[in-house]
Amino acid sequence: MSRKEKVLLFLLSTINFTHILDFMIMMPLGNFLMPHFNITAQYFSLIVAAYPVAAFVSGMVAAFYVDRFDRKKVLLFAYTGFIVGTISCGIAPTAFLLLFARLLTGLFGGLIGAQVLSIIGDTFPYEKRGRAMASVFMAFSIASVFGVPFSLYLARLITWHAPFIFIGILGVVLLPFLQKFMPSVSGHINSEGPRASVNVREVFRTVFSNRSQTLALILSGSLMLGHFLIIPFINPYLEFNVGFTKEQTPMIYMVGGVCALISSNFIGKMADKYGKFKIFTICLLLSLLPIFFITNMPSISFYAVLAIFGFWFTFTTGRNIPAQAMISTVVNPAERGRFMSFNSSFQQLFTGAASIIAGLIVVRDEAGKIYHYNWVGYLSVAIVFCCLFIGNLLAKKQELK
Repeated sequence: MSRKEKVLLFLLSTINFTHILDFMIMMPLGNFLMPHFNITAQYFSLIVAAYPVAAFVSGMVAAFYVDRFDRKKVLLFAYTGFIVGTISCGIAPTAFLLLFARLLTGLFGGLIGAQVLSIIGDTFPYEKRGRAMASVFMAFSIASVFGVPFSLYLARLITWHAPFIFIGILGVVLLPFLQKFMPSVSGHINSEGPRASVNVREVFRTVFSNRSQTLALILSGSLMLGHFLIIPFINPYLEFNVGFTKEQTPMIYMVGGVCALISSNFIGKMADKYGKFKIFTICLLLSLLPIFFITNMPSISFYAVLAIFGFWFTFTTGRNIPAQAMISTVVNPAERGRFMSFNSSFQQLFTGAASIIAGLIVVRDEAGKIYHYNWVGYLSVAIVFCCLFIGNLLAKKQELK
């Protein structure tokens, strides 16, 4: 890759790191926020859900307009609003204002992911796109390895406000570099010609009458659904059912993040060399095994637990890299921003749905022990396995095999 491409990927990865960390840190902060504001678990869940719900709404609305503007300008606008929302979370004096701040952050954060993926799709040819996607997806690993543990350390050392202020400061520092070094991405506008009025019905008809685009949305949403079904109850299950402590469980995310960080670039290169669908298939099948072990875990050594989670993080991240590279090919550049906004919105919608479904299945007793978590695991395995057939149909349709 050229120097300019590497600089662009670094900037996009840093953007991804801050907005992913902002989303990830909310759930571990529950032990700080609930006693501080004296709120119930249900109200805290509402605060957590505010971000993806707002992101879904903004992503769907933006889908009709983003392709009419320079992607750089859209990203700068969204990221500025995201920073304002994140800092507002850090200074919120009441639970209600924190809820409002999370809604504000989600409204702008919902635009960021789609623009990052659209810029990659417009800037990098298909032969390099696997490695480019891998670089951006590494932000999730870094957020797990460094971001979440460091943010929790700040919360314990100073206050729960500190993680949000930390993310906000990083964003403020990054903005001038984005303005200076990120190139304009407006080729899709030139291919569109003059701006026309948006026909919402026609946009929906265009997307959902195109089989490749419909399959891509279903694949993206189903991967999120299968993945996030088991995440909300990992920590309670490990603590109250298996017997590990609150001090041990953060190590899971650190080890898993390190494994994903090391493997992401390698998997991206393999996807470019041997084919996106082939690598997607291998990673998907290997990711099914740890889902079963995590949701049916007996009392075993903590080192064995770390190994299982490292394996899971590696191949869960691994299957998403070629999947998103495949998904990015279903539209031409003039429509990519719109479609990736749909894609991002579907991911947010299915992520929220996963938490709701898992909550309906799992039962907790007074001691905190949870039941039927294995049912959630079986459902997750079934949904993720079905993604293999959806991906196969998409690959055949786009001749990506």
